[in-house]
Amino acid sequence: MTDSQDEEQPVDVAECGSCADFTEHEVLRRSAKGAGEDLLVQCKDCGGVQTLHLRPGKAVGITTILSDGAESHTDKVEADEDELIGIGEVFEHAEILYRITRLDDEKSRPQNSMVAGEISTMWAVRCDKAIVRLTMTDGEESTSRTIECTPDEIFSCGSIMEIDGVRWRIRALHTGKGRTLRGKRAAIDIRRIYLHLPYARSGGDERRDSRGPRRDEWAERNDHRHDARRR
Repeated sequence: MTDSQDEEQPVDVAECGSCADFTEHEVLRRSAKGAGEDLLVQCKDCGGVQTLHLRPGKAVGITTILSDGAESHTDKVEADEDELIGIGEVFEHAEILYRITRLDDEKSRPQNSMVAGEISTMWAVRCDKAIVRLTMTDGEESTSRTIECTPDEIFSCGSIMEIDGVRWRIRALHTGKGRTLRGKRAAIDIRRIYLHLPYARSGGDERRDSRGPRRDEWAERNDHRHDARRR
């Protein structure tokens, strides 16, 4: 006695007009037609015969605004003309994964889903990694840098994070809609994180947060100007 498992065999399924359902068909003849082919098939349930015309979809280039952290650029994303595309779908472009966030028709009206040939502009954000900008304030001195993390990594106001061996406290999060001093956000939704030292370097006492806002507000104004240019 031998151990064996039946391998699943592929079957040809098509919609049968007589059966009014998708049924298994037998291919009787194949005929090449340009880049596609015609198939003469017979339904195994009712015996009906029909010809299927298989053609590759016509490719169209969708004008797409691709965002990677704070940086955005416009490119053409190729899709079949009759392909249905919806918000939230993920696609690969230039070996990077993006998630669709907006679809506009020819009158610049947002839609939840559209066929590719009718899309005027598509917006998408990188979803395989996130680039987050930081503003680190130590007294009257502020410096900026960026970090790379997973899009779903959570940052919380008041929590401690370590950068180059130095501990910083998250004072505020900027999401593009404004700055919040409480709560938490995923990295993909954050435009900038504002950080303060959790203590004074000299005396070890808690540093008052009131010593840094002017620098933070300057960075936030830059964020708003950047958002205005993107719109």
